[in-house]
Amino acid sequence: MVDISSSSGNFGHKMAWVESTAGTSVTHEPSEDADYSDESKDGTDVQTDEPFLNDETRQPLSRKIPVSSSMINPYRMVIILRLVVLVFFFYYRIENPVRDAYSLWLVAVACEIWFGLSWILDQLPKWNPVIRVTYCDRLTMRYNRRLGGPSQLAGVDIVVTLSDPLKEPPIVTANTVLSILASDYPADKISCYVSDDGASMLTFESLRGASEFARIWVPFCKKYHIEPRAPEWYFSEKVDYLKDKTHRSFVKDRRTMKREYEEFKVRMNSLVAKARRVPDQGWVMQDGTPWPGNNANDHPGMIQVFLGHHNEGNRLPRLVYISREKRPGFQHHGKAGSMNAAVRVSGILTNGLFVLNLDYNHYINNSKALQEAMCFLMDPNYAESLCFVQFPLRYNATDKDTDRYADHNKAFFNINLRGLDGVQGPIYMGSGCVFNRRAIYGYEAPVKGTDERRPEILMKDKMENTHRRHRDMGHTSPEVESRMKLKLEEWYGQSYIFIDSTFLQEEDGMSRFISPESLLKEAIQVISCGYEDNTRWGHEIGWIYGSGSEAFMTGLKMHIRGWRSIYCTPKLAAFKVSAPTNLSDRLDQVLGWAEGSIQILLSRHCPVWCNPCGRLKWLQRLAYINFTVYPLTGILLATYCTLPAVCLFTGNSIFPQIGMVASILFTGLFMSIITTNVLEMRWSGTSIDEWWRNEQFWVIGSVSSHLFAIILGLLKALTCINVRRLHSASSGDYHHGNEEAPDVYVFRWTSLLIPPTTLLMVNLIGIIAGISSFASSGRQGWGVLFCKMFFASWVIVHLYPFLRGLMSRQKNRIPTIVVVWSLLLASIFSLLWVRVNPFTTRVTGPNSEQCGINC
Repeated sequence: MVDISSSSGNFGHKMAWVESTAGTSVTHEPSEDADYSDESKDGTDVQTDEPFLNDETRQPLSRKIPVSSSMINPYRMVIILRLVVLVFFFYYRIENPVRDAYSLWLVAVACEIWFGLSWILDQLPKWNPVIRVTYCDRLTMRYNRRLGGPSQLAGVDIVVTLSDPLKEPPIVTANTVLSILASDYPADKISCYVSDDGASMLTFESLRGASEFARIWVPFCKKYHIEPRAPEWYFSEKVDYLKDKTHRSFVKDRRTMKREYEEFKVRMNSLVAKARRVPDQGWVMQDGTPWPGNNANDHPGMIQVFLGHHNEGNRLPRLVYISREKRPGFQHHGKAGSMNAAVRVSGILTNGLFVLNLDYNHYINNSKALQEAMCFLMDPNYAESLCFVQFPLRYNATDKDTDRYADHNKAFFNINLRGLDGVQGPIYMGSGCVFNRRAIYGYEAPVKGTDERRPEILMKDKMENTHRRHRDMGHTSPEVESRMKLKLEEWYGQSYIFIDSTFLQEEDGMSRFISPESLLKEAIQVISCGYEDNTRWGHEIGWIYGSGSEAFMTGLKMHIRGWRSIYCTPKLAAFKVSAPTNLSDRLDQVLGWAEGSIQILLSRHCPVWCNPCGRLKWLQRLAYINFTVYPLTGILLATYCTLPAVCLFTGNSIFPQIGMVASILFTGLFMSIITTNVLEMRWSGTSIDEWWRNEQFWVIGSVSSHLFAIILGLLKALTCINVRRLHSASSGDYHHGNEEAPDVYVFRWTSLLIPPTTLLMVNLIGIIAGISSFASSGRQGWGVLFCKMFFASWVIVHLYPFLRGLMSRQKNRIPTIVVVWSLLLASIFSLLWVRVNPFTTRVTGPNSEQCGINC
């Protein structure tokens, strides 16, 4: 057991190892949702005859399944046909300007050309989508063949990052940690590192409580093979928990465990309530020692090992608390710096061959998730060139029936990332990703078909080869050793223990030669705030600095070095994350992603010009360019969505008089768009409702979050000031239960709601103005009026959630301040167009006063 009174002085190099409990191995019960045709149903400990065993161990651990030709060939033909139609369409649009509203026509054509280029950037990387299937039973037989013996599976270091426990509830973090500790993976092969950037005593105490609760929770999970293994989600599931359970004691043990968890939650809630009232002198530990992290921006580095490997009782994975040193005047680089510090600590203490990173609310939903990743990372067919395995980000839906705000974003995860998997692999999504440690350390991928590296290989590879050559020869000159150390210090910093760990290809390598006390002392050194100075950390190795989207740049760097990634989509989602509960929080989430893309676009890391001589495939580069420039669509889409209202106000049109040729082009373009989407939904398994929600939210996010992201990104690029975010999620903004969130339809105040509400009102006013103008003057035919109203209705349908918010009552209404601002802007816009009408070509002529009324 870990007691805060006994561990209060165990920070830094004085820390002592806290050993874990020992226990017996368990048999894995396959997930009830898993349904792989070639997978064994007997569990992890497979008992079979030796000839069959030998045959199975020679089988591949995974299989790549291309989309069937009956689905993909028509899809590709339609893409080509759509490209041809698009070329003729733009030729027609350019050759047939609208003379009486030339400026209006020019703006419309510019927007349409950008939409066409964006579609090409998005479509081409989806040319060769693939689907992968894993065989975890084969992995087990290959690396756990001797029952009862030590496992040969590779070690995995899991890093959980968090910064503010008052905004990131400790109970959520505790659930994530508990799901990690209960994973169906050998306990001595897992180490969980919680990197606390807020240096909070609340987080420390929460982890201490979680480590105590893990001693009863982990054995319960492995005894009864329950899913998921995050207690909050397990106990809140509305399923038949007795299905396939045969142990007579299960009901009694489950009832006892649920009571224990409720008591654990009460303790967590009391800690949170206590943490809101900070004493004047700061927090004090039980022995009277001040908490080292009372000042979150000025404190020493801290490391506490809560669970180890060889204590009495049940075997548990290692659990380590980390808080890197922070001092005024140093750049700490947010989450990227926190991840780099945790990777260095894990390299010294456990040195797992692979690293999984998770956000605080991203729990393991499938206990075999790590085995799924190992089916690729430990497969000889992929191991040498694979940098990471990315899992889809699956959300716990707050609106179970409709997924109103496209939290799941299945069109992206089921279509775009599967398409990239057929090129060079999916992009790194920031969480739910298992890395090859060598790729993190800046190694280049080997050139396919050869044992040699490229001439522009990183210095790290050269130093490793030199180190091995001299070591094999049995001598190393002092001059060579000195030069090697200087070069390696330029890359990795002045920790020789950490540098040595980068050469080892087996976990726990350094602990065999150095005492635990010395390792902890060295681990404190590598999380000091000045350790990365004059090194390549954050520039060439580790998580890359310089943008709010560190994940994007980190994955881009790895792909440029020739590595490839793999997209793993098990039937039972590997990880799940708490979703935003309302539209305001969802828009704020999208704002953060788009702002990071704009920062990359304006930096030297932009994929348009970043390392053109690298090993990034051209289709992969197009995908990265698309993920960088997509927020720019917000300006053009917002402009295009106002054009229907402008046409209704002024009586002008963005199209010339439509003849037979134009009718054929428009019909062909619309049919190709519809057919492309239908075929995509067919081969990806995306429903039409999921596709429509994604399209609807694409419009909403583009005309709100993307617009603000462009403004904030430009301000930061021009002024070097990181403008404060418009809206931040508080601890209550995320839904943690399994029921529908109570405020899913609530509009909370944020400036992001103003642009789409304004667009909605402008188009509604435009329709009224168009009908009134036709009724009073009849200047245009019903056909022309119908076309204009159709496009205005297209905008209104995509902004339907805001229309519903305007018409709702009580708490589900759009905030009054948003309505007032939107109505004011819409009125000004409408009156301005009626009065000024700048897109109408004005013909100058003689003054009527000079030539009379009959002039």
